Amino acid sequence: MSRSHALESEEAELIRRSWQEPELFAGIFHRHFDEIHRYAARRLGTDAADDIAAETFLAAFRRRDRFDPAKGAVRPWLYGIATNLVGLHRRAERRHYRAVARTPADGAVPGHEERVTAQVSAAEVGGQLAKALGRLSPGDRDVLLLVALADFTYDEVAAALDLKNGTVASRLNRARRKLREALGGADPMLITEETTA
Repeated sequence: MSRSHALESEEAELIRRSWQEPELFAGIFHRHFDEIHRYAARRLGTDAADDIAAETFLAAFRRRDRFDPAKGAVRPWLYGIATNLVGLHRRAERRHYRAVARTPADGAVPGHEERVTAQVSAAEVGGQLAKALGRLSPGDRDVLLLVALADFTYDEVAAALDLKNGTVASRLNRARRKLREALGGADPMLITEETTA
């Protein structure tokens, strides 16, 4: 059994045992909170990240009896919950991207978008990227950002969002194409963990 498969089995067992011993769920919280918080911060900014991360783990705790390891590992399950909560905050996310698109590069406060756009190109591309991200459909944006920010595989995105792999592939392809067009041919998948951390 591979290390990752052993970890997945261990976490699934931890969730199962937490049905009778709720305090055991703290192990899941401690293993994944920072990563979920970073993801939420990249999607909505640091102000909303605390709430989204806390809501994610509260929802996961409340639904732990419905976690099905046959559908995927704990990590994609948590990202799926977080992504759904981000969906509830989408209007704020769109406003956030639009505000970044209007922000002059030289006076901008360093934040998520600035780190993302720094990898793609110069400051003027940052506005284009933010606008393009804001114009993507919610489903396309979710898939793209799970791949770009969480470094998810197609299988993990499918598990997180309860989609088929083909749907993941088509949404990712469409999102990449739209961003590439908006960026004048630059590869939108240059958004990496190193530049968004």
